This record gives sequence, C-alpha cells and structure tokens, in this order.
Amino acid sequence: MAKLQSLDPHTPMFAQFEEKTGPIVLANTFFVPKERTESFLAFFRRQAEFMKVQPGFVSLQMHKGTADSQLLMNVAVWESTEALATAFGSPEFQRMAAEFPDDIVSYPHVFEQIDV
Repeated sequence: MAKLQSLDPHTPMFAQFEEKTGPIVLANTFFVPKERTESFLAFFRRQAEFMKVQPGFVSLQMHKGTADSQLLMNVAVWESTEALATAFGSPEFQRMAAEFPDDIVSYPHVFEQIDV
C-alpha cells in the first residue's frame, strides 16, 4: 500500500473528510520512482475508472512534474467531502488502494475554492 503523508501536519486527510463542505478539490501528489511510472499510471487508471462513476464525482486530471521530476499530481473535483469520503471508504476502492506498491508516497489534501 502507498504511504500516505500529510502536506499540512496539522490537518491529516481523514480529518478533512469530517469537514462538510463542497464543492472541493482533491489534490494528490505522488512521488513515483521513474521505473514505476508506467505501471503506476496503469494502476491509477483503474482507480480513476472506479471513481468516475461514484456519486458526487465531477472531474479529474493527472499532471506530471517537469524537468525530469518524479512527481505526478491528480486533481479531482467532487461535489462534497462527503461524496469523496464515501467513495474513498468503499470496500472496492480500499481493495485497490491496498494493491498500491509500497514505494509510492501519496500526499493528498482537500481544498475548497475561495474568492480572491
């Protein structure tokens, strides 16, 4: 299973699921060793296909770091934290998550839009 790390040590991911808000953006940055990139993307596509049919899912995009970076970032929009938490907590998604290679590090964080 991938290692989950918090970008903000004061706000772990599961605490963010308790915040009832929406719409939200899940920004999940992954550190992926270069030799694992293609297999990671194949695996991620399976997870994405599952998430795309879940209630409350809006959109998703994957981004690759530039300059030979080993970072990939998924940006997913959901109607609410509740919808994301329900999809994430489903037994099917948890089975897929358990298959993630141990050398992948994931830095998920939930954001909501603000006016500037």
